[in-house]
Amino acid sequence: MKKNDLIVLLIIVLIAAAFYFVPGLYEGYNIINQAHGMIMSFVKFAILATFGEMLALRIRTGQYNRKGFGILPRAIVWGILGLTIKMAFVIFATGTPAFLEYMGVKGASKALQQSLSLLSLFTAFGISAAMNLIYAPIMMTLHKITDTHIIQNGGTMAGFFRPIRFRTIFKELDWDTQWNFVFKKTIPFFWIPAHTITFLLPTDYQVLFAALLGIALGVILSFATLKASN
Repeated sequence: MKKNDLIVLLIIVLIAAAFYFVPGLYEGYNIINQAHGMIMSFVKFAILATFGEMLALRIRTGQYNRKGFGILPRAIVWGILGLTIKMAFVIFATGTPAFLEYMGVKGASKALQQSLSLLSLFTAFGISAAMNLIYAPIMMTLHKITDTHIIQNGGTMAGFFRPIRFRTIFKELDWDTQWNFVFKKTIPFFWIPAHTITFLLPTDYQVLFAALLGIALGVILSFATLKASN
């Protein structure tokens, strides 16, 4: 373990300890989270999902950052994506149970407000499947486009605010990897099961858990990249 790894680990431990030992910090977090859900979604994804990408870079290259990586532009993108993810959570968590009831699944609209049961598990799975099959491919493709834009412009803030060449980047994406791995493997085998758990959690913890999953996926993608290069 390198010095940088120890520093990162120490920072994580200190943050976790602060929530446990500092009086009122956890309660304050919950109050802000309930009052400003969208703002907190931006912050959570900007920090945690960006850290996931830094961790992925560390696994691939041995560095948490390097020239052209663009930590700040990536954080801005993840923050904006976090807003859309929160929006998707609200839309699908509300609409999917209503659709399930329309299809004859009685009690689906209130299933997640009750104790764990087969109905609540089925409802959470339905919400996760609908969201990941309808919304996730669009979000993942948009993230890939912005990621490419950041890299092509040297990871700088000035380059980040240049017009994104959507049409050109879209045509040049590695659609074989995007379809055969990102869509066909991570969505059914990682995101749908993981977000089934997400929707079984209390609402205030769902976005935080989703952002933490971004760290886990970054590790998975890094190992897949390393395996493909060997």
